[in-house]
Amino acid sequence: MLTRVLPRFGSRRSIHVFERNLLVYRRQWLMMVSGFFEPLFYLLSISIGLNKLIGTIHVGGHPMSYAAFVAPGMLATSMMNGAVIDTIFNVFFRLKIAHSYDAILATPLDVSDVALGEIWWALSRAALYAASFIVCMVLLGDVGSAWVVLCWPAALLTGLAFSGVGLAGCTYIRSWQDFEFATLVELPLFLFSATFFPISLYPRWLGAIVSLSPLYQSATLMRGLALGQLSLLMGLRALYLTAVGLAGLRLAARRFRRILVP
Repeated sequence: MLTRVLPRFGSRRSIHVFERNLLVYRRQWLMMVSGFFEPLFYLLSISIGLNKLIGTIHVGGHPMSYAAFVAPGMLATSMMNGAVIDTIFNVFFRLKIAHSYDAILATPLDVSDVALGEIWWALSRAALYAASFIVCMVLLGDVGSAWVVLCWPAALLTGLAFSGVGLAGCTYIRSWQDFEFATLVELPLFLFSATFFPISLYPRWLGAIVSLSPLYQSATLMRGLALGQLSLLMGLRALYLTAVGLAGLRLAARRFRRILVP
């Protein structure tokens, strides 16, 4: 009998994993609500401090405030951090400590449903936090176009990309000490993915490496949408994020099968 390796979006059984997580977090609603304050603190600190200190900058010949440049990058970073927490730290606890998936697999669900259900859960939280972040950007005047509304689906693609990669990476973590490797990858992405300054300031060889980063592709995509600087490259960036997420999901499903199925 052939087993399903790549989960299908829309699988009804995977929704039960999402429902399970929703019931668990219903008792931890304060943790969920606290996530809405993160974007406000980020954007306020930039608008009040660095924005006034740096003033107007020029990127690709377009003048903009520093806050308008940084805000989309911070949105992309927020999506990355949320995906890492949901699919690495939380999934590791359920996989290795609580052994929640052993009980789930005693039902008609299989490992591909588990992997896809965790992605659905991560994307649902990303949708809420992205919406609050975009509202804060608009209220603080850090946008330059009505196209900013498309930053919401772009943020979901970012969540998909990092959720897929994070879920796959979680299956290689053996103990709590191994979380240092996740931080080792996450921190350089945060600092060197054109979040705080344009990629044109990098040496050419380093800029070529940075351009391969999913966080750079996400930040650039959402920056173009927020400022109304549309181009055909945006479609390619969206496809890149989608491909990264689906590749990670495929690997995660295979790894879950190897770990959980005798």
